[in-house]
Amino acid sequence: MHTKWKNWVHVTKLDPDKDLPQGIISEIAASGTDALMLSGTLNVTLENLERLHREVAASGLPLVMEPASPDAILANGIDLFFVPSVLNSSEVQWIVGKHRDWILHNNRVDWERVIPEAYIVLNPDSAVGKVTRSTCTLSPAEVASYATVADRYFRFPIVYIEYSGMYGDPAVVKAASESIESAVLYYGGGINSGQRAAEMAKYADTIVVGNAVYDRCIDVLKETVKAVQ
Repeated sequence: MHTKWKNWVHVTKLDPDKDLPQGIISEIAASGTDALMLSGTLNVTLENLERLHREVAASGLPLVMEPASPDAILANGIDLFFVPSVLNSSEVQWIVGKHRDWILHNNRVDWERVIPEAYIVLNPDSAVGKVTRSTCTLSPAEVASYATVADRYFRFPIVYIEYSGMYGDPAVVKAASESIESAVLYYGGGINSGQRAAEMAKYADTIVVGNAVYDRCIDVLKETVKAVQ
């Protein structure tokens, strides 16, 4: 599990603050997606994380958690922790501060399960863009520079291009891809068709799909899986 994530091409993201349609987990599990990611920005609590975990635990899929804060992290039942640092945030707490607090108050981190992510957030209207006060008006060259810093300087194993709720610019993802040597490139945002999934999969190693699940579009989810596999 600790290295298999590098071969994932499709991840389904589930938000603890949203209600899943009834019976959807079994359909997601049968869709061909490689893993489930428990991740949100607003109103993420231990209570709703635990509720979501109970719903997905029987899926048989690898479970990944992206912590929103040091206060809401599940200790058990999670295969991997993908921990974001938002490189284009204007506030240091989202780059390293929250991470320091996590370590300060938790001396039992299972480092074998922790995978650092270098996030580049590019939708200024998204919750994550607003909360992290990210500078989103970046050119492809500027995004590529961030990706290079993440990959070559800080040695992040994942670079994540996050448009969160809107479909991004393929030229930006292409530029990031061309600047990376070792990191796995993730793309998330606005993947609501096989065509969009295929377009971004030309450049990104892994596509993340979330909203299609909550729009009750399991056929769309399956279409995006098929497009990238």
